[in-house]
Amino acid sequence: MPKLPRITARRFARALHGAGFALIRQTGSHAFFRHADGRFVNVPMHGGDLKTPTLAAILKAAGLTGAELRDLL
Repeated sequence: MPKLPRITARRFARALHGAGFALIRQTGSHAFFRHADGRFVNVPMHGGDLKTPTLAAILKAAGLTGAELRDLL
């Protein structure tokens, strides 16, 4: 698997919007996104870059690859 990019939660949220996900709610520092086909992801909206394992887990739940993420950025 190619190396994942270092990315902030805010920038990742914009990429999720580009992939068809919509923000359904935000509770505290966690934003919840849902896709029209039912996929659901939770993004921690903390300062700084997302940790690589966290980003990988969110991408897996979203059904996206690292290459697709780079295209969305």
